[in-house]
Amino acid sequence: MSEAKRSTSNGRRLGLIAAVALVCGIAAGGAVLYVSESGSGNETASACPADAAITAAVDAEARGEVAAVQALETPFDVSAIAFSDGDGQPVTLADFSGKTLLVNLWATWCVPCRQEMPALDELERQEGGDDFAVVPINVDMGDIEKPKTFYAETDLTALPFYRDETMGVFNDLKRAGVAFGLPISLVVGPDGCARAAINGPAEWASPDAIRLIEAVKASGTSA
Repeated sequence: MSEAKRSTSNGRRLGLIAAVALVCGIAAGGAVLYVSESGSGNETASACPADAAITAAVDAEARGEVAAVQALETPFDVSAIAFSDGDGQPVTLADFSGKTLLVNLWATWCVPCRQEMPALDELERQEGGDDFAVVPINVDMGDIEKPKTFYAETDLTALPFYRDETMGVFNDLKRAGVAFGLPISLVVGPDGCARAAINGPAEWASPDAIRLIEAVKASGTSA
């Protein structure tokens, strides 16, 4: 299958979610896709082999509060995606090799993003460990103190702080036909392959979300 057909296929599968995400973006002030086309370093990401076990886990458990999570028809390698930690030190998703990840892109100007951060914090508190981590990447294009202040004011104590002020990570996912707005979350297997995605917020501390994450972790080589 050509890259164009793969992109179209993923786009069709996530089309309904994209419409919801765009509405969320408008509610957050309209600052969604109008960003520079810089990249994070993962522009040449390769396709990953299919994983029937993780696809089955997502299809079975993406319901209720996380019903909008969709398995990607064409999983792709995101291990080279780069950002920085709270001290400005470089980080890539390869640094989390061996763990199942929920990678979340968010911004302080995005109202749905702000609303779901406490649930992501609780998910990390409950499920974070040797086999799973929430990786929240802030994409504010300004002073680092604004998102850090949001962490303090919202009492986010379990979530680590990561940042990509260039919007490169978002643009990489946009070019891959996966990201349509903020927030966006990816389910990434221990092999560094993005396996599922959701555009828009979810209640990540809900029993539905916990069941989904537990099923993905238990689904074999990709979890």
